[in-house]
This record gives sequence, C-alpha cells and structure tokens, in this order.
Amino acid sequence: MRMSSQGVTVVALLADPDAPTEIAQRMARILPARLADKSDQGRRFDVEVVSEPFTAGTEDLPTLMRRIMDRGGAESWDIVVALTDLPLHSQGHKLVVDLSHEHGLALLSLPTLGGLRLQTRARRVVEEAVLSLARPRASEVEGPVQDQPSLAPFVSRFAPIHPGEVGAEETADLRYVVSGPRGYLRVLVGMVRANRPWRLVPGLSKALAAALATGAVATVNSTIWSLAESLSAPRLVIATVGSVALMIGWLIVDANLWHRTAEQSPEARQRARLYNASTVMTVGIGVLVCYLGLIVINLVWALFILNGQVFASTTRTPLDAAEYWTLSWFVASVATVGGALGSGLESDESIRAAAYSKREQERRLMLQDDDGD
Repeated sequence: MRMSSQGVTVVALLADPDAPTEIAQRMARILPARLADKSDQGRRFDVEVVSEPFTAGTEDLPTLMRRIMDRGGAESWDIVVALTDLPLHSQGHKLVVDLSHEHGLALLSLPTLGGLRLQTRARRVVEEAVLSLARPRASEVEGPVQDQPSLAPFVSRFAPIHPGEVGAEETADLRYVVSGPRGYLRVLVGMVRANRPWRLVPGLSKALAAALATGAVATVNSTIWSLAESLSAPRLVIATVGSVALMIGWLIVDANLWHRTAEQSPEARQRARLYNASTVMTVGIGVLVCYLGLIVINLVWALFILNGQVFASTTRTPLDAAEYWTLSWFVASVATVGGALGSGLESDESIRAAAYSKREQERRLMLQDDDGD
C-alpha cells in the first residue's frame, strides 16, 4: 500500500450511482476523523468519493476487483473501497466484502448488510476494511496477512457473516460472506431496501389515476354503499388481500418482472428465487403503500361528499364513523382493482424504473441478454 509523503492516507470510496453514492457521501463527512481516532499509528486520512458504474455489465468478482485495481492504479489513491447495491455471489454464498491487502482494495456489497441501519453498518464495515488495509503488509512485518487483525468487530452471532474461500488466482486475499436462512433473509431485505419500494407510488402515474378515479366514483355509488354495509370484517380482509394480490400479480406479469434463468445449476436457481422474492416484496410493499393512501384519500373524499340522510335512506344505517371507515376500506379494494387495470397503460420500462434501482435494472437487462444468447 502506498503512503503519501505528508503522512496522509488517501482513501477513495468508489461507489455505484444512486444509493451507494449517497451512502458514500454521507459517511465521507465523518470518516476521516473516525479513522484517525481508531488508527494506532497516529496517521491522518483523506477521503474522496467517486461515483462510477464500475459494476456495469458483470457480476464476476475477479473482474470487478481487476476493474477496481485498474481504476485505483490510475489515481494517487492509497486505498480504494468500492460500494455497490448489487447482490454478489461467491461459490454459493452471498458476498459481504472482498479485500486485497496487497493492492489496498475492498469491494462491499451493500444488500448483505440488511435493510436496517444500513448507513451505520456500511460505515463500520468501511472503517474496519480501511484500517485492515492500512496496516503494514506481510512483506513489511513478520507473519502472514491472515495473522493480522481482520474484520472481526462486525462478525457476531447476531450477524451471520463468516470468512469465505478465495481462489488462488484471485486478486482478493480475504473474503467475508453470508449463508444459511438468516443470511438469505438478510440479503433479501437488503435488496428490497436497495430497490426503494416507496418509489413505486409516484412511478405508476396512470395506475394511480385509474385507482383514484375508480375510488371517486365508487364512493358515491349507492350499490357500493350497500355492499360495504353488508360485508363483515373477514370479508373486507379477503377483499383487501385479493385486490392487493391482483395488483401485485398484474404488475409482475404485465411488466415481465419475473426472472427466469436458462441455467439448471442449483446456484442459478437459488439466485432466481432470491431475485423473484425481492421483486414480490418490492412490488408488494409499494402496492400496500398505495392501498393505505387510497384509504386515506377515500375517507377524506367521503367526509366531503356524502350526505348522511341519503346514505341512511339507502342503507337503513346511520352514517357514523364506523360506516365512513368501512366504506373507505371497501372502496380502496375496488379502486386497487381499477388501478391494476390502469397499470396496463404504463410502459414496461416505467414500471421497472419504479420497481428497481438503476443497478438492478441494468443487472436484469444483462441477465435477459445472456439468456437470449
């Protein structure tokens, strides 16, 4: 690892665009001081953020590490830590971080850190990676790299992260991975968070317009009043589940979001299940947010437009708070079905843009091209 003549270690955070860049920029504000405090050699650190799509076109770990090494070699950086929001795989496991002490490189896959406290977890991993890479190499001290302090501080029984195998020809010399059911769940939640499912709401303008129009009409329809009044709570729940499931299924099928792989290996099928599970959860959360929004909008609309005497004369039930809530709940289910039909007017590209992060869109397009070949 190189060291600047002024005794300053220059650290570059090479981040994929979108969420990884935002995370890198936030941690860069406090990283120099925290690294200086934790360093036992009294050195100073200078942190730079570079936003580049270094994962474009590949998920192969050796290829990515070579790209990072080439990029770092063209600059006066001492350490390069690359961050991506793509799930990366190594021999059937999900990669957390790859390190090369010889070249001063690290590659961090953010989804394996889960969906909660991502900023804090990412910062801690980057700190430990930088401090590990900043220590003298095996050629400068006695003992191999494996005997030097590693990333143990973020490995615990609550975080199923453990060392992984590294090929003899690979650039990396230390690797951490996650595996097992807890690791699968952790990566799945991280992928869903990377997709930012709440962006699905403004991204489906035509579907929302259809849902709002359906809800507005249904709220003043006397037949809907009678149906809402006659439905019990279990039937309202069934209507909710059915309408939400219909919306999720329609979006996935109509926009071709379901991932199919031509490979027959267990690892390829496992990746396909992971990608499809993240799609269902991403779209599901987005649709549920839309559904709750429709309930609120329908309730406001009903409070404004409904006449208690007309409602009572039709349903033989006074229009009280319970009736407002029941009607708004049922109309939200009806409106969601209307929104599912309206989503057919959206282009596949707009739905994918709303459902996936930019990196995930590129990854799925690459996989489709590979399967097509």
